[in-house]
Amino acid sequence: MSNEILDALSQITREKSVDRQMLIETLEAGLASAVRKKHGATADVAVRFNDKNGQLECALRMTVVETVEDPAFQWTVEKARAHKPDAQIGDVIAIPQSIAEFGRNAIQTAKQVLIQRVREAERDKVFKEYSDKVGTLVRGVVQQVDRGNVIVKLDFSEGVLPAREQIPRSYHRQNDYVRAVVLTVDRSAKGPQVILSRTHPDFLRRLFESEVPEIAENIVEVKAVAREAGARSKISVFSTDPRVDAVGSCVGLKGSRVQSIVRELGGERIDIVPWSADPAVFVSRALAPARVGDVRVNEMEKRMMVVVADDQLSLAIGKGGQNARLAARLTGWKIDLVSKTDEKQRHDIERASRVEVEVLGLGEATTEKLIQGGIETVQELLALPLEKLVEIPGIGEKTAEKVMATAHEYMAAHPVESAAVTTEMEFSPEMESDEGFDVPAPSDAAEGEPHAG
Repeated sequence: MSNEILDALSQITREKSVDRQMLIETLEAGLASAVRKKHGATADVAVRFNDKNGQLECALRMTVVETVEDPAFQWTVEKARAHKPDAQIGDVIAIPQSIAEFGRNAIQTAKQVLIQRVREAERDKVFKEYSDKVGTLVRGVVQQVDRGNVIVKLDFSEGVLPAREQIPRSYHRQNDYVRAVVLTVDRSAKGPQVILSRTHPDFLRRLFESEVPEIAENIVEVKAVAREAGARSKISVFSTDPRVDAVGSCVGLKGSRVQSIVRELGGERIDIVPWSADPAVFVSRALAPARVGDVRVNEMEKRMMVVVADDQLSLAIGKGGQNARLAARLTGWKIDLVSKTDEKQRHDIERASRVEVEVLGLGEATTEKLIQGGIETVQELLALPLEKLVEIPGIGEKTAEKVMATAHEYMAAHPVESAAVTTEMEFSPEMESDEGFDVPAPSDAAEGEPHAG
């Protein structure tokens, strides 16, 4: 039996990569638990395993006391002297126990404790191994497909690729190689702990790092990634070396590098956008292949109004709003798209409805102070809070109240038509995919080969 135990410990240590000393301590704890089942839960049991010869030594330790409170580990002096003639109060007497005496129950209990501890050790090892690899690219072999979830054999564990983390319309067969990023490591999971993803933006980022040496060498930086898996992605890149073209490095000779990634993603279209520190330039590039006419930046709201030619509007929006939506995610700016015709129409209406402050008859001095303060129209005056109006040099509180009252009276007596609402469309970084988005259909130029913006 001793040789069998030694062989079993060696096999578990080798196959499971579990610490041998931990196994020995677990084996001792399991046998001690079996002894306590017979002698009581509070019994003082000592089990020692000799790792050299495989012998197990087990003893029940009884403490000599004057009055017995727990017979599971206490003896009176009289009872103790039957085993040790000179026993005194406070002595601890070890009574050897034969493992064979406990039979199959002891072995079964020890086995259960050992199996449980080995499983816990394996899970701890997987967690330590992969918790530092979250967001990194891993490669494995498909073991099975269960209810849409793909079980993947990794180097040191099993991983699961949930259906929601798979690229739409992709298929995985048993024994196929598959690449994915480690999304998270779930310690509470009953099955595989390592959760994988092929839809996360980091998957696209890691693929570029593996295919483009300049990125791996930090010559080219991936600034941001926006992705709608299986359909289209945008990735912004920047070269720290002026001699190296960031976009050209990612595309490769005759598109070899980016095409390799496109095949990995099942034909997903990829736009490579050169990054710029100027937000207006960056947004203009991110909206490619559409050509942007004018960009107006609102730093306070982190919003941009982008004016494009009428024939470029559908390209800028993209199918289902996809192009503009991805551009907003890539840049982190809210984008308001408007056609040149609509913008001109709104501008004309605003000009037609413009009411100069001179019509209020406030006096030459007061009118001049308002104009110097940036207030040229009655509309601008009414949009200004009273406390801001008082801050204009030469405009006191009473004057401000009188000016406001006069403006309200004039507009009540002379209502003007407000500027018409254009077909301006807003896209924000938080927008989700919306297949039902009602926009003009893009031209054929919007769909095709991977585009380098």
